[in-house]
Amino acid sequence: MSDIVTAGILVIGDEILSGRTKDQNIGFIAEYLTNIAIDPREVRVVADDEDAIVEALDALRGRYTYLFTTGGIGPTHDDITADCVAKAFGVGIGYHPEVVARFRERFSEAELNEARLRMARIPDGAELIQSATIIAPGFKIGNVIVMAGVPSIMQAMMDIVAPKLKSGVKMLSDTVRANAREGDIGGPLRAIAAAHPETMIGSYPFLDEDRKPNTNLVVRSRDPEKLQRAMGAVKQMLAELNVTK
Repeated sequence: MSDIVTAGILVIGDEILSGRTKDQNIGFIAEYLTNIAIDPREVRVVADDEDAIVEALDALRGRYTYLFTTGGIGPTHDDITADCVAKAFGVGIGYHPEVVARFRERFSEAELNEARLRMARIPDGAELIQSATIIAPGFKIGNVIVMAGVPSIMQAMMDIVAPKLKSGVKMLSDTVRANAREGDIGGPLRAIAAAHPETMIGSYPFLDEDRKPNTNLVVRSRDPEKLQRAMGAVKQMLAELNVTK
């Protein structure tokens, strides 16, 4: 539990890059992982291109504790994620007998065509991610978790795989409303961040209830005492700023 556990997120699909489909998975996965003490560190979006997918798989799975992918495991010709994962790991791929048996229970012989059977092709040695409500499974191989692109199915897969993942020390956070614009506090906030290097301090502008520019300041740390000291410095800075206005 003392280790920092990290994750990359790989979104696969021409439809995401073209804007035809609006991604709903990145934010969900990032928040989900943060809540179970896994740090999302990088997100990539790649086309339905074998070379691009394999390159991204190799780069991200070697860099982070886990790599989560979404998209490209459906029945159409451009759903090539499973093949790319098999290529990246240097293993074979074939029709998983358990998945084929489930399909035969669900579909008639006429319905169980070549396209649907594509969804039963799983890299050798992979562990299925499935449940009674998920017809076509995802899978986990090594540190790569391969999930559907459809948000509701992906979310169900996250619930299945999450209990089996290791987690680290949870990132703590505290937020204060600045009642100031970002430009008013940028200088002193930079000094506070430099004085508290083991914390992360972010500023997030918004329009308040009076439609005026305002800022939320967020301090993050795994150490509660360091978090408290940095937030104390932020609040003191804000108090002094308000006094001098």
